Amino acid sequence: MERATTAIQHKQKSLVRDGGPLEVRPEIKDDPRWELVQRIIAGPHFARSPLLSRFLLFVVAETLEGRGDEIGEHQIGVQVFDRPSDYRTLEDNIVRNYARQLRKRLAEYFANEGSAEEWRLDVPVGGYVPVFARAADASSPSPADHLPITVKIRTQSNVSPESAAQETARPGWRRRLLAGAAVASYTAVMVALTLIVAAHIGARQAASEPAHILWTTLFDGPSTSYIVPSDAGFNLLEDLSHHPMPLTEYMQGNYRQEPLMGVDSHSAEDLRSQRLTPFVDFQIVAALARLPEANPERVFIRFPRDLRLDDLKNSNAVILGSVSSNPWAAIAESSANFRIVDSPGMQGAEILNLKPLSGESPSYASHWDEPAHETFALIVLLPNLSGTGHLLLLQGLDVAGTQAAAEMLLHPSAITPILKRATRPDGTLRNFEVLLRSTSIESSATGTQVIASRIY
Repeated sequence: MERATTAIQHKQKSLVRDGGPLEVRPEIKDDPRWELVQRIIAGPHFARSPLLSRFLLFVVAETLEGRGDEIGEHQIGVQVFDRPSDYRTLEDNIVRNYARQLRKRLAEYFANEGSAEEWRLDVPVGGYVPVFARAADASSPSPADHLPITVKIRTQSNVSPESAAQETARPGWRRRLLAGAAVASYTAVMVALTLIVAAHIGARQAASEPAHILWTTLFDGPSTSYIVPSDAGFNLLEDLSHHPMPLTEYMQGNYRQEPLMGVDSHSAEDLRSQRLTPFVDFQIVAALARLPEANPERVFIRFPRDLRLDDLKNSNAVILGSVSSNPWAAIAESSANFRIVDSPGMQGAEILNLKPLSGESPSYASHWDEPAHETFALIVLLPNLSGTGHLLLLQGLDVAGTQAAAEMLLHPSAITPILKRATRPDGTLRNFEVLLRSTSIESSATGTQVIASRIY
């Protein structure tokens, strides 16, 4: 205990605000939430990172002292990371990078030495204001949630688990296919398994308004709902051929005849026939299935190659990925203000803003070939093709962009004002578009922000 106390005192002395040591009111020091933070920064997950400790202490102190609404990226950069007062957050993403590490280490703390803590602490994606909840009220799954559960698999895919396993066991293309398989190693059938299992173990606590209205609209009505992950194999075919393929050709299966220079026939056939989806999509599907509104009797996984126009006329759907990895996203092009378009030769993509408002750019591009770069994403809600249901599109300029869109909806603190504006007095939703900016670090999104929106 003496060693822990010494570590806490040392870290508090290193934290400054307005040029001096951090000082909090006496009643804050006795607050059990402040005491929790002291134990966290004295633990092994923060012991070697004084900057993370400064970050956490600062945002918690501001929140407990009633200044949570003043916490912002620029303020943290100046007060915690000693940036000059005129520094630009667009050019310096240190706060976003450290926020990602902070969330990860908080999760590790409560999964290990902090598992018996009375309070839980999180910094939700989309902001920097810490949120406290008593452990008894937290929605974290208990160890029992990880026990195997026997379920009846309900899938509408044309691929059986056995044939999918055989496909993945066959020797594939030795270069790009192996690289693609690193991020697309799970078949649509495996995703379907996760959907059904997660739906049984995760739905224990109702989502809060107004996100609850969105998920109820998509998943809890009488209609069938589909979750459509992206087609990573098709995206690789486009990249290799340097030729984007529109939805009409995709529906006709023209990718099966796409010439692939320098690829042997056996490997090319593997690439054309296997159903691959990115691991990020796998995670998104599992998270959607954990929503309490997701009814496992009416929610199905459907791989893009198996989807039909009638499915989007008579059902609801969540479509993951942009047109280059999920051509069904093109159904939004006729009515959307924000559109993702591929660059010539499939060398990147950009988002076009057809009718820019004041302060908006006419286009948003990503430097996709850099390890850490700014990326953009879209969240779009529109009617299905018959107007009897809804389609939700989560699409990014890259994998990190799609991840950012999903996280923004699954942790909706930053998007809540838009969802409130989109909700009619009778509880139904207007159609909307949301443009997001995020930072991609090794294909993982962090520091996501809403930068534009449209509500119809």
